[in-house]
Amino acid sequence: MPNNMKLFKLIIIGLAMFSANIAQGQNKENENKHSPPLWGPVGYDEVRYYYLPDIETYYDVHLSLFIYYEDGTWLYRSHLPLRYYNYDLYSGYKVVMTDYHGYKPFVNFNKQRLKYPKGYHGKLQKTIGENPGKQVTDNDSLTKDYSIIKIIKVKNDIDENDSLIKQNNDNGSNEGKINK
Repeated sequence: MPNNMKLFKLIIIGLAMFSANIAQGQNKENENKHSPPLWGPVGYDEVRYYYLPDIETYYDVHLSLFIYYEDGTWLYRSHLPLRYYNYDLYSGYKVVMTDYHGYKPFVNFNKQRLKYPKGYHGKLQKTIGENPGKQVTDNDSLTKDYSIIKIIKVKNDIDENDSLIKQNNDNGSNEGKINK
């Protein structure tokens, strides 16, 4: 019986260690999941892929990699190719791929390219973070306010000129009259 008791204890310890390893593995899996990029659309924290129609590129949220076609091969890279250097990820439309859960989002590329051509814009998207290249400054709001003031001033000047022309016409002056 003492050997059976030792065996039973070893089995219990083995199961406990096995369970602990499984739990630790699940925690590591959750730690490895990347959060969406700041330029990603709000409300899709659990989605794995975006399709960027303007540049015919995919983005893997979990791996933080762009997937694009170059020289006959789909490449997985942490950055976009140089030809997209000026592409603004914040303002570009992202098709959120809620219906695909594999490892090769480009399997249906030709269908997606037809459904979402370059320039495609669906419903308005708000990004998770602010676009660092397009921050609104006080100067921007001052410029807008100045433009509004300028428009009002021009309208007032036109109204004032119309009034002066009318007064001059009423006084018999030729100033402001259009000779045909």
